[in-house]
Amino acid sequence: MSSSRAIGAYRQHAADPVEQRVADYAPLVKKLAYHMVAKLPASVEVDDLIQAGLIGLMDAARNFDPLAGVQFETYATQRIRGAMLDELREADWLPRQLRRSMRDIEKAISKVEHKLGRAPSESEVAEAMGLPLAEYQALLADCRGHQLIYYDDHDGEDEGRSPLDSLAADDNADPLNELDDNDFRRVLIEGVEQLPEREKMVMALYYEQELNLKEIGAVLNVSESRVCQLHSQAVARLRARLSDWTRK
Repeated sequence: MSSSRAIGAYRQHAADPVEQRVADYAPLVKKLAYHMVAKLPASVEVDDLIQAGLIGLMDAARNFDPLAGVQFETYATQRIRGAMLDELREADWLPRQLRRSMRDIEKAISKVEHKLGRAPSESEVAEAMGLPLAEYQALLADCRGHQLIYYDDHDGEDEGRSPLDSLAADDNADPLNELDDNDFRRVLIEGVEQLPEREKMVMALYYEQELNLKEIGAVLNVSESRVCQLHSQAVARLRARLSDWTRK
């Protein structure tokens, strides 16, 4: 059954509290799925995340305890994200090649930036990598699942934990919340301020306003795939700038 049919079926028969919660919070599943898919490789289908998220929502609706002192939306959000992550782990959606490709981009950006003394353009990074611009942009799109911080950036700490775990909870779901360290905060803020204007706008709309890629594309009057490229390049620039901090 498709996700839309599943939602429709619950709305038609939402007579008890469990079914009513599922009907009421089904839009939350879609919102979380579209926000999460933007951080994952292009091979991930949003419908797969929605299906998994609906299962998590149904589980949350059945097990929610109104006397526990937690709002249902907060509880459901965690269960929905957890179900989506379980689906991703089983499918192994984050190939090692993606990580290697992004690190190559980071190295090229760092090299050209030091040479020019400014943020390099896409064509300049592509030239440094020996790639045609179109091929470089396609690589950026493929690398959309790359995150600002990974556990293995820290000398193997938390070994055995998946990079997907960084998407699990609200305080880890976006890179801009990795601000506990004062030095990291300072360098990150400086890095964001020095991003090219359009990339800075993408980061603000995505992480602060929580728009999805399609919505950001409408704001900037560009395609969703172009927003994906800009987001990946912004993350690569920030990782290149933060390399000393992440690998200390």
